[in-house]
This record gives sequence, C-alpha cells and structure tokens, in this order.
Amino acid sequence: QVQLVESGGGLVQAGGSLRLSCAASRRAFGTYAMAWFRQAPGKEREFVATIDWPAGATYYADSIKGRFTISRDTAKNTVYLQMNSLKPEDTAVYYCAADPQPMGTRRPVDYTYWGQGTQVTVSS
Repeated sequence: QVQLVESGGGLVQAGGSLRLSCAASRRAFGTYAMAWFRQAPGKEREFVATIDWPAGATYYADSIKGRFTISRDTAKNTVYLQMNSLKPEDTAVYYCAADPQPMGTRRPVDYTYWGQGTQVTVSS
C-alpha cells in the first residue's frame, strides 16, 4: 500500500506561484509513474502533468504547458508541481496519483493510489 500526502495549496492572486508537494510513504515510489490531476467544482477530474520512471519524461496538459513543471526527488520520495503565472481558471482541488507501472498516462483510471487533495484558489 502506498500513501500519498499532498501539501502546498492555498490562496494566491492571479499571476502568482505555488509549489505543491506529494510525499509518498514507500521507497518503491521511485519506480512508479507519478501524476497530478485537478478537479474544479462541477467538473470532471482532469489531467495536469505526469512524470515517468526511470527516464523522468514529463507530459503536460495543453492548458498549463509552459506554466507548470512536474519534478520528482526519489531520495525524498516526493513529487512536486511548480505552478507559475496562475490564472483563476486554475482554481481546483489538486490530486497526486501514483501507479506501479513506470509509464505515465493521462487517464485517472490508470492510477492505483491517490492523495486526499489540496485546494488551490486563484483570485482575480
């Protein structure tokens, strides 16, 4: 079993930055595909970014490309999402996800483990 704990959410003005962290409870995390998803009120959960193993290839949703960066620190069992130039439409609950298969995908159904989510609110 892998537990994921997100942190770093909060309230920020448009144009600001936040860095989300997702700490995993297990060393094997280092070989897992990791991803960030988000869900706004009344909307479906949507893909944000993923990073695979071992190459660390990254993939992003078009809506955040160039503004967000996903990274991982295997020694700390942590994955990050650096979010810059935030917009009000980025407001959502952000979820960290992990799966033992090493290649990241964009589909929520492909991920076995999920964090509890962290709220990001961007004011205009």
